[in-house]
Amino acid sequence: MKIATYNVNGINGRLNVLLRWLKEESPDIVCLQELKAPQDRFPLKAINDAGYNAVWHGQKSWNGVAVLSKFEIAEVTRQLPGDKEDSHSRYLEVIINQILICCLYLPNGNPYPGPKFEYKMAWIKRLMKRSKALIKMEVPAILIGDFNIIPTEQDVYKPEKYIEDALFSIEVRKAFKQLIGQGWLDSIRTLFKDQQVYTFWDYFRNAYGRNAGLRLDHVLLSPIVAPLLLEGGIDRQVRGWEKASDHAPVWIILKDKK
Repeated sequence: MKIATYNVNGINGRLNVLLRWLKEESPDIVCLQELKAPQDRFPLKAINDAGYNAVWHGQKSWNGVAVLSKFEIAEVTRQLPGDKEDSHSRYLEVIINQILICCLYLPNGNPYPGPKFEYKMAWIKRLMKRSKALIKMEVPAILIGDFNIIPTEQDVYKPEKYIEDALFSIEVRKAFKQLIGQGWLDSIRTLFKDQQVYTFWDYFRNAYGRNAGLRLDHVLLSPIVAPLLLEGGIDRQVRGWEKASDHAPVWIILKDKK
């Protein structure tokens, strides 16, 4: 089973790119972030015609997450527990093939420091509480999406440039390390131990051409799912397509377990 995450950076404006990638790579499950579309503007017909069911949580102008699947989808929640007043469309939990898929779009947090960074840290705290509960309940689960976190110096082309950036602050790196410490497996780093692999390249200063990238998109596996990991990768070439997102799709393959 092939599971992917892709920050599309506007699903309607980049629908042709998404559909081309779905046709060429044929993932079984896809988590999308930054739909930048209200609930009623999700291109459901095009997604269905491509062979996918869909559950989505839209929001006008920004945010928005969705899960596409060739299999049946059962929605669990579209709200990260811990703040009933949080109106951002950043989280979606579904069950597919007896695995809990937690699709997330974690806040950027810039400028750092400031209110947006405080919101980011509060959001991470809520996520860690939820993820800890899933580990304790021994749920087969995947935390997947755009975390807006650069975990280590290995995950950024010039670490010194991001010291005072909310993506790479000491606080968020420490939080990510604590998250992994709960028992989650960072699948891409596990598969590419000593390699510099990126999932995001800015639109400015020819970042993609220079490979001046960041690793922001992650697929974390719970202890029950982790042993099923076979392979994974980053479809870097998609970032080079015309009118593509500044992120590239990230994917893993899990072996079937009856």
